[in-house]
Amino acid sequence: MTGSGLVSRGISKVRELVANATHFGKAPEGDDLDRIRTQLTECAEGRGGEVSTRQRAARLAETYLRLDDAGRHAFLKLIAHEFGPDPERVAAAHQDYQDAIGTPTQWDAEARLRAAMRSRRLRILTQFNAIPQGVKFLVDLRADLLRFLPEDPLLKPLDRELEARLSAWFDVGFLELQRITWNSPAALLEKLVEYEAVHEIRSWKDLKNRLDSDRRCYAFFHPRMPLEPLIFVQVALLEELADDVQRLLDIEAPLADASKATTAIFYSISATQAGLRGVSFGNFLLKRVIDDLKRDFPRLKSFATLSPIPGLVRWVQRNPEELAEAITAADWKRLAAFGVSDTDINAPQLGALLNDDTGWTKDDKLAQALREPLLRLAARYLLEARRGDQPIDTVARFHLGNGARIERLNWLADTSERGLSQSWGMMVNYLYDPDRLEANLEDFASEGRIDASSAVKRMAKR
Repeated sequence: MTGSGLVSRGISKVRELVANATHFGKAPEGDDLDRIRTQLTECAEGRGGEVSTRQRAARLAETYLRLDDAGRHAFLKLIAHEFGPDPERVAAAHQDYQDAIGTPTQWDAEARLRAAMRSRRLRILTQFNAIPQGVKFLVDLRADLLRFLPEDPLLKPLDRELEARLSAWFDVGFLELQRITWNSPAALLEKLVEYEAVHEIRSWKDLKNRLDSDRRCYAFFHPRMPLEPLIFVQVALLEELADDVQRLLDIEAPLADASKATTAIFYSISATQAGLRGVSFGNFLLKRVIDDLKRDFPRLKSFATLSPIPGLVRWVQRNPEELAEAITAADWKRLAAFGVSDTDINAPQLGALLNDDTGWTKDDKLAQALREPLLRLAARYLLEARRGDQPIDTVARFHLGNGARIERLNWLADTSERGLSQSWGMMVNYLYDPDRLEANLEDFASEGRIDASSAVKRMAKR
């Protein structure tokens, strides 16, 4: 068999293993560990020509995919601990560079120092990129690495190098924006169902509704992962700002006339690849989508989200004083009719009532009594709750970091089990004003300033 045939056979095996994503085997030890170490050493040294390189990378990928979690952890530890830069070589090259500063040989010494610091780990990782499915293999390998990191921080150098390499390979300049339609390949539509992270797609009819003529779905793709969306956004074309996700997702609702739409609502944004954490391209996606929509629908004037507030309930549970402070004397008076008193600053009775995710929403008068204090809580959470200099809420951090402003809070906009458990059913509209995006982004990045409508700011006042 020719060299190219051997490579093809090895690559086909890797493709099969990647597709099946089956973990089997056991943690390598003894001779098995020595065999893997030898394979890694050959990769690091780059022995042979291009065919040998691809054969070697395919064999290593196959070995890795056959291991269970313990085996994969051991494999990654080998790369992290034994294939970093040589400290003695780095020290010698650094001394040579220091001695050469200001002399004609300074730049040659700098090049030698850079070469000495180049990790053999990078040579190993780069060789996987040489095989078909190699980029996807590396993305999934980093997902494993991120799972192991909390218990094994010594893997951090390998993670930093892999993240840096993936950031270069997934630079937005290499990505392709594509619209996904009902006529897209079935394999791609199945990926949408699998990866949807905000509002579960419950059936093919549900999916078809989200891809109908009054909707749009866009995704970023990498040329080496053509049927793997990296991040996708679902858009509803409406005549007003949306305030109820149930209506947006209602598969029985009549079609809207997209030609009359004045507002584009981004109601679900899902990043799909755990291994690309820290590689940012979501902001570019929304800017590109806005440009695409403005071209196709000239009547569009507003671009906004209908977004969850995923950390609100957890934040209040950790800070119960915030709940009591959000309730005015008039609110307590209304709540007294439902057996809730103001005798305890942390309002345990109210906490117990709110923990009943469905009971209070079925009582219109009780829900009305809770409306204003919970909206105040949500406004304060979005404007004030921080971790360091960043909003504690992950969704807020994403949209504010992309230049959006907090436009409106929506009461009982998501009464699903998930919506009630994470934010008592409240959702928020983030507005993307093309004329203010850059200024908002700069203010947020440099000063942590959050742009919000006057209504939301008034709501948050203490």
